[in-house]
Amino acid sequence: MRKILILFSFIISTIAYGQETKTSFSLQEAIDYALENNRESKNATLNIDSAKAQQWETIANGLPQMGATIDYINNIKQQFKEPVDFGDDGIIDFGAKQSVNANVTVNQLIFDGSYLVGLQASKVFLEISRNSKEKTDLEIRKAVINAYGNVLLTKESISILKKNISILKKNLNDITKIFENGLEEEESVEQIKITLSGVKSNLNNVIRLQGIGNKMLNITLGKDINDVIITSDSLDTLAAQNITITLFEISDDVKNTIDFKIADNDKRSKELLVKLEKSKALPTVGAFISGGYLGNSQKFTFLNNNQQWVGTANFGARITIPIFGVGLQSARTQRAKINLNIAENNLKETEQQLKLKIASAKSEYQFAIEEYDNKKDNLRLAERIEKKNQTKFFEGIGSSFELRQAQTQLYTAQNQLLQTMLDVINKKAELETVLNNISQK
Repeated sequence: MRKILILFSFIISTIAYGQETKTSFSLQEAIDYALENNRESKNATLNIDSAKAQQWETIANGLPQMGATIDYINNIKQQFKEPVDFGDDGIIDFGAKQSVNANVTVNQLIFDGSYLVGLQASKVFLEISRNSKEKTDLEIRKAVINAYGNVLLTKESISILKKNISILKKNLNDITKIFENGLEEEESVEQIKITLSGVKSNLNNVIRLQGIGNKMLNITLGKDINDVIITSDSLDTLAAQNITITLFEISDDVKNTIDFKIADNDKRSKELLVKLEKSKALPTVGAFISGGYLGNSQKFTFLNNNQQWVGTANFGARITIPIFGVGLQSARTQRAKINLNIAENNLKETEQQLKLKIASAKSEYQFAIEEYDNKKDNLRLAERIEKKNQTKFFEGIGSSFELRQAQTQLYTAQNQLLQTMLDVINKKAELETVLNNISQK
């Protein structure tokens, strides 16, 4: 019993340890993990495998096709009442009650326009799948950056808010003592209480947002929603690392972007559909060779060694010439051409939209960097102003209203700086996604 209890305790402790295991990720580690484990990324990889299988399936249709048949016939009502011998050796007996015909046939496609177009289409489809995978990975990368950044934002916000609450509690304690000694008005105490209450409420909200942010990051990474993740990077460090001026020097040529490639894939697929419709008017040529053995018997003796068999062999060719109704093929081809024109227009529109999107992403990234520098300066000013007003207030030459204004201004500056840090990271990710230009920092 003692051994059982020890073993049971060991199992429980092992399970508890496994449940408490925490995973630490830097931003780049989180991105790498998501590209391997995110469910959408996995499906995109499976789509590539499916496209490869489909390509081989298309190729296989043009390779020799072999088939075998074995026919067993039992003539319940015979064609002739008596055996009729059509051969000198008496083997071919159409009056036999039972017969077996074993045959092997090899078919070879010689020419089929649809098959040739299908080969080209399978290559394009594989390329479409690969581009879709690349697009998916780009979007997953951006989603991880956004989710990781939001977790860092709430983490930094909680730290700052707790620090602010600690300072406010000290201020409240000091001003309460001054009020109790009759050296300050009650309004000053109430002003501090109002500020403290607002900051506490904000802290509770951010703590709730942190839980939601953690779950969102887990889903993006492809982990269980309740897993515990430790973010090893800091928001300010990532913001500084993500200021990359060289991104503004990248050419606005959109032909290397994934969205342009996808639109071009669509145009190429429509071109192949036009070819396919045209190819349907061409003849199909195939050849075959067949060989087998035929055996007849009044009884089922086909498994006996003395059963007699007759060998057969033949080869031939077949030409299939399509004949359509009046105007049917022409209408199908015309419709395919119209769809091609639509795809060409969409490609041109995509090109123009991408140029605008790149210009807009560069502008927003530039603004995020400028705002980041601006908010850092604003925070330093707000900290000095708040400190001066604290000094003035406790020296009796400043009002509680002025102190509360300075504190509110400081808290706003703190939040704005954190948000601009996140904006720098996210706007860079957006620009890199549009340009299809990914740094590994």
